[in-house]
Amino acid sequence: MNAQKLKNNKLKYLSGFGNEHASEAVAGALPVGRNSPQRVAFGLYAEQLSGTAFTMPRSDNFRSWQYRLRPSAMHAPFRRIDDGMWRSAPCAEAEASPNRLRWNPLPLPEAPTDFVQGMATLLTNGDARLQRGVGVHLYAANRSMADRFFYSADGELLIVPQAGTLLLHTEFGRLHAAPGDIAAIPRGVKFRVELLDAAACGYVCENYGAMFRLPDLGPIGANGLAAARDFEAPAAAFEDCDGRFEVVAKFGGHLWAAEFGRSPLDVVAWHGNYYPYRYDLARFMSINTVSFDHADPSIFTVLTSASDVPGTANCDFVIFPPRWMVAEDTFRPPWFHRNLMSEYMGLIHGSYDGKMSAAKGAGFVPGGGSLHNCMSAHGPDKVTFEKASGEVLKPIYQGATLAFMFESRYAFEPTRLAMTTPALQQDYDKVWQGFNKAQF
Repeated sequence: MNAQKLKNNKLKYLSGFGNEHASEAVAGALPVGRNSPQRVAFGLYAEQLSGTAFTMPRSDNFRSWQYRLRPSAMHAPFRRIDDGMWRSAPCAEAEASPNRLRWNPLPLPEAPTDFVQGMATLLTNGDARLQRGVGVHLYAANRSMADRFFYSADGELLIVPQAGTLLLHTEFGRLHAAPGDIAAIPRGVKFRVELLDAAACGYVCENYGAMFRLPDLGPIGANGLAAARDFEAPAAAFEDCDGRFEVVAKFGGHLWAAEFGRSPLDVVAWHGNYYPYRYDLARFMSINTVSFDHADPSIFTVLTSASDVPGTANCDFVIFPPRWMVAEDTFRPPWFHRNLMSEYMGLIHGSYDGKMSAAKGAGFVPGGGSLHNCMSAHGPDKVTFEKASGEVLKPIYQGATLAFMFESRYAFEPTRLAMTTPALQQDYDKVWQGFNKAQF
């Protein structure tokens, strides 16, 4: 089936976040009443993939059983390969600083470049080997991965497309991810990326810490924000093809490669609660003020990765989607603030209400991003402040926008690329210059 047909075809998904799912591409492939029978149907091999320690409490224990054409252990040794533009924490190429940073989009590649080759790390924090913190990457690709596969042993990958639709072929089945969607690939799960457009670019959060989960709702109650039933896992689909294939592993902060004699996506059936998933951000139910002031941006949290400090996230994934602005006697854009958490913000499309997007690609633009580290003062620029302070306050629909944040308890360290790329805006601090002094 060609890419266009796949793009137009509706793939089958299994509904629910963190659910126990079971799926088989061939009827009768799943064992009944046990995980590892003496002989699996059709001569398949039973294999467990554990995303958490065996002894985690049942509510936090994630694993899936796979039934494969061949054991995944059947491959040649891995060898170190060049890391390209991938980096992992700790990364000492540039020090963390209180300076506010902002970037324009990185250029699309001219040479043939796939998802793995086109990955560039912008920021890291924590320590991948100690399973805490995150890496912030940008991808830009113009070629599909045909005979090449990838997995990260360092962290879970949260993919946020900005342009171009991806078809993710994983061990568990296939997922579409278009701009406005997110897709998560758990630690250790092999996949390849097919482009359904000429080129694709976007953002990736590599979560070294606890797996992303839905945030607790507290006084919000049972409903609101992201609904569990709107998350979609793939139905089983497998590749039965022999040949020469390369599997690239990110392990210990470096890239390794091994040769396989067949596609590693040979899982005929699976069951469990550890699997890739996708989510349409348009299904996020925003909650906002209907009186005055506005709540903290935590009300826009889609997913959270917990740390060892209750209420303080290893990483929060937060979005700012289309929504009504109705607060009375209120400065409606984000206020000036300093924050314990460190914030990387990206823009998928449209404009962000806290910043102006100037002409000729300057300002905060789709595909770009900004960094405000722990306790670094930031907020609306002068133009936004003056406009919002003087406008007539009537209900306004904040449409044509989709921004997000990767927010972490750990300060971000930029990579050498982040500090030397021409995409780094050298005059970002100027957006906060020229405010008038208050008069008594």
